[in-house]
Amino acid sequence: MDTLQSLSPDDEAARERLYSASPDMVQRTCGWSDINTGSWNTEGLKAFAPMLADAFSELQADVDVIETEGFEAVGASGKAEMQMTGPVIEVTGRPDADVQIIMSGHYDTVFPAGTFQGVTDLGDGRLNGPGMADMKGGLCVMLEALKAFEAGPLKDRLGYRIVLTPDEEIGNFASAKYLTRAAKSGAMIGMTYEPAMETGAMSGGRKGSAVFDIVLHGKAAHAGRAKEEGRSAIEAAAELVLGLEALNGQCEGVTFNVGSIDGGSAVNIVPDLAIVRFGARAPDADSAEWATTETRKLFERAIARSGISGHLHGGFYRPPKPRNAAQQALFDAVHATGQAMGLDLEFVDTGGVCEGNNIFAAGVPNVDTLGVRGGRIHSNEEYVVTDSFAERATLSALLLNRLADGRLDARRIKSLMGQ
Repeated sequence: MDTLQSLSPDDEAARERLYSASPDMVQRTCGWSDINTGSWNTEGLKAFAPMLADAFSELQADVDVIETEGFEAVGASGKAEMQMTGPVIEVTGRPDADVQIIMSGHYDTVFPAGTFQGVTDLGDGRLNGPGMADMKGGLCVMLEALKAFEAGPLKDRLGYRIVLTPDEEIGNFASAKYLTRAAKSGAMIGMTYEPAMETGAMSGGRKGSAVFDIVLHGKAAHAGRAKEEGRSAIEAAAELVLGLEALNGQCEGVTFNVGSIDGGSAVNIVPDLAIVRFGARAPDADSAEWATTETRKLFERAIARSGISGHLHGGFYRPPKPRNAAQQALFDAVHATGQAMGLDLEFVDTGGVCEGNNIFAAGVPNVDTLGVRGGRIHSNEEYVVTDSFAERATLSALLLNRLADGRLDARRIKSLMGQ
């Protein structure tokens, strides 16, 4: 670790370049933030994608803008409907180099068109704005770190595949296959640019995440004249919800949360449709399997009621990302690299999920909070710490240098994935 904790002349050159570029990084991110790219704002996503592709064309790499096929989601009618989203941007640099990595990030935000918009200077080294931290700031950090790396003498030793996605905030349902493909194309290490905490703390182990929609059909009837002829889908749904909530605490680390229930119409009609939408989190593969099995049992109990039918949609779309030997070795290397900059980086396990889960599931160890420092993400109070742009870009550039010159042994770390 001693060599990781010291700065080489190449490291010093990258750091100097990136600290000089800090104002430009902030300005570019502010411009990107001004364009609404809410996950469901397909028009906004498609308008922004060419701008992002143009920015990444500054790299010594090939840039492809790929229209996605969309994904299925259960609509208000209870039927699966095709939802469209923006394009995936793939950037490929030196695919024949000795060391290969995958880098990823998303350009969608949680803010619908016409809601939170505009950047505000909070006056204390923080900027408030949509996506400033999560994660247009991270995309800018990734880009500038790569530009600094490619300006140095080590570039020919390392190649990369970058996947920039339009739908991370809603599950990567359209883009997941591109993440998997890139990860399985020889990648040894993954680098994802979700925001770090304001303190600089980064995510360690992550739970897996599931999204389920259970659609229940009953039989409509007049609630006054012929209540007994009806079969209430909402009654069946109510029993199902109680069963789901009762699963909390039964398996260590597993949580269920019912987010919404749709169905019914007038109070004088026995409801013939109910949709229960819920999520689950699990810390490892065994507990994720348990959660899936228990969900199916409750669904089968619901449709066993007289006059009730239905279908179960969804599952664990992001597998768990536990701290195995490979992950810990990578975290240790990142921590040592941070020490070279005077940083004491902490890795904290979390229930949150991101593209790092997908990359891990494809067999690639990764660190997934290399983006800017910030806070209050997913709210109108989201902010970024402006001095973190240069800091976090430098951290990435130093990691790239170490991967290229062998101080950070990518092959050794990946070989630990099975342990």
